[in-house]
Amino acid sequence: QVQFVESGGGLVQPGGSLRLSCAASGTATNIRRMAWYRQAPGKLRAWVASITITGSTDYQPSLEGRFTISRDSAKNTVYLQMNNLTPEDTAVYYCNAPGAWVSWGQGTQVTVSS
Repeated sequence: QVQFVESGGGLVQPGGSLRLSCAASGTATNIRRMAWYRQAPGKLRAWVASITITGSTDYQPSLEGRFTISRDSAKNTVYLQMNNLTPEDTAVYYCNAPGAWVSWGQGTQVTVSS
């Protein structure tokens, strides 16, 4: 069994930056893609970005250029660098492995407000 633990969220002002981390523990033998998702108040959980084992990345079109997903295989960790944050980025951010049947974690809260 594998589980993911998100961290790095917090309260920032518009225009600020945050770097989120997703640490994996346990055994994960079939994971070939990792992704970040977010859920804003009153909205559905939405896909943010993904990265494959080869390093290929994809982003929600509206976020490309501000958000960067990366990984450190040696540390079993995936990151999400978020720059030029706006209040619309306020949400709980989650990481997961699409198609791997891993339960959702607690996520990490990101609040952008002045």
